[in-house]
Amino acid sequence: MSEASKSSPGLRLALDYGPLIVFFAVNFLTPGPAIARIIAATGAFMAAMVGALALSWWKTRHIPPMLLISGALVIVFGGLTIWFQDERFIKMKPTFVYAIFAATLGVGLATGRPLLQMLLESAYPGLTHEGWRKLTRNWALFFVLMAVLNEAVWRSTSTDFWVGFKLWGAIPLTLVFAIANVPMLMRHGLQAGDAPATIPPQE
Repeated sequence: MSEASKSSPGLRLALDYGPLIVFFAVNFLTPGPAIARIIAATGAFMAAMVGALALSWWKTRHIPPMLLISGALVIVFGGLTIWFQDERFIKMKPTFVYAIFAATLGVGLATGRPLLQMLLESAYPGLTHEGWRKLTRNWALFFVLMAVLNEAVWRSTSTDFWVGFKLWGAIPLTLVFAIANVPMLMRHGLQAGDAPATIPPQE
């Protein structure tokens, strides 16, 4: 078993959600107008993401592909946000992350390569090939929906509303969707005591 597969659920949660928590906390605690808060939060988000990548490598000698993609996009779009002092870049970043994940999973489905299974196998022990196919299809469609939803929200609402949507909309939707898949997973080999230890990470 690889070091990556032996990483604890606590470590995985810290890597996936730690940078987002930093983003929300800094945005909430920073005084001033919305643009000042989002710029400060973006800088902290970038630093926290670099820290998450370093922690993953230090603890497991491995960086999960989805975390690496998210980290790269945070650095690119966060850097553009700070350089141009324009919050639109960091608002667009989730759309690109969701679109990349959806496209990657879609290509895997079309070519018969179980990409999600390679990424999350330790989290879904006993799941059959058909179960992995359905789970991959479901997450691909979910990521498409989230990309469209993020575009609709950031283009039609204020910065503060968009930040609130990320915290009170995107994260709960992802968790609810993951839970909603459990009955299907159990019909395809997942045992009752092996409920998913992780889900595809937040953008």
